[in-house]
This record gives sequence, C-alpha cells and structure tokens, in this order.
Amino acid sequence: MKMTKIINAAYIMIGDEILSGRTKDENLNFLAINLTNLGINLKEVCVIPDNEQKIIESIKELKNQYHYIFTTGGIGPTHDDITIDAIAKALNDKIILNQKAHQILIDYYGSDNVNEARLKMAKLPSKAKLLNNPVTSAPGFMVENIIVMAGVPKIMRAMFNSSLEFLDFGDKILSKEISLNVTESVIAKDLTKLQNNFPNVAIGSYPFIGGTAIVFRSFDENQIRQCYDIISNKNYE
Repeated sequence: MKMTKIINAAYIMIGDEILSGRTKDENLNFLAINLTNLGINLKEVCVIPDNEQKIIESIKELKNQYHYIFTTGGIGPTHDDITIDAIAKALNDKIILNQKAHQILIDYYGSDNVNEARLKMAKLPSKAKLLNNPVTSAPGFMVENIIVMAGVPKIMRAMFNSSLEFLDFGDKILSKEISLNVTESVIAKDLTKLQNNFPNVAIGSYPFIGGTAIVFRSFDENQIRQCYDIISNKNYE
C-alpha cells in the first residue's frame, strides 16, 4: 500500500502596515492556493510586527514544526526592513555580502547607483540560496527550510515561483463539494456522525443565503466519495 507523502508549511506575514490595516493583504490567498496545488499543506499563518525579537521567536517556534516556513515583508532597503537580520539571528547564521546578489544589483542599477541602502538588500545569511526577482532585481532567498520573500504581491509571486526548484512536494489533498438548500442546523447532526465515522476526511460546512455548502477534503479519494454519496442520498427537502 502506497504511503501518503505529507508536506506541511507555515506562513509568517511580517509588517506593521498589515496589522494597522494600511496595507490589504493579497499574499495569503495566492500562497494557500498555490501550495495546495503543489501538495504542500499550509497549516498555520501568523501576522507579526516589524519587531526583531518577535521575528526571531516566531522562526524558532515554527521552523521545526513544519517542512517549510514562508515569510513575506521586511527585506527592503529602509530602516524598518529588519527581517533578514532577524532570521539570521534565529538560525545562528552570519550576515555576509552575497556576491551574486551584489552583482545582480550592479547589473540592474549600475555600479554608481548601488548606494548603502540598496547594498543592504545584498547582505544575506551566509547559507542563503537566492530567489530570482525579475521585477525589481533585489532577490529573495531560502535559508535552511525558510523561504524569505518580499511583501509586494507582484514581487512575492515572482520569488515564490523561483523557490519551487528548492521545494519537495507531497501528495495533493483532494476535495469534493456539494451544495444543499438547507441551513446548517438541519444537517449538523448528520455531519457530526459522518465526521466520527470518517476521521480521515476533513468536513467543512459553509452557509450561504438559502443553503449550505459541504466540502470534503482528504488524501483518500474513496472516502471522499463515500461521504459525498451519504450526504447526497439524504432527503433534506
């Protein structure tokens, strides 16, 4: 019998602007959809401020719980971009001038225009693997199992796509949905019984005006089909 290959991940969203509401997040949905399609299960998401100690604590807490940690935010050239240094400290790594990243900046901006602020974006943990950024050149990076990306959605997506060559993918979670023209209260008892009988299937109920959508998620296609058939054959009219 084939063993299910499960790869799990967490996402740390870094930025005061997210917490204050100034910036509307677009990255979580993109990341969740794409990781699911790749067979990587996003199991935890946290939003934290631009605070070095908080970043360090979050990395240390999560890095050994999941196969991968994705982060966005705080890798630019300004004073409040502190993610790179914080991650290096969390991993007991040192910051070096990454020569490849440095050359990328020179090629993009010209050597006379790579000032101290821009040079900051080439100072990375010593073990970093670069993630290509065709949008503004300054690369993201992967160090150990942590994928560090920009917070700007267009740049984040480019860096994410670049990270795929370094990632291991697992089996994809399958899903099937049924919509019923009844309220959750009508089907609650049946769903509880079904969940108890099929513990390996995640069963979610999502109300909408005039009814309820039921979503079955599992690695086991046969069990999903059984759950779907049981509910679809019920007479709730």
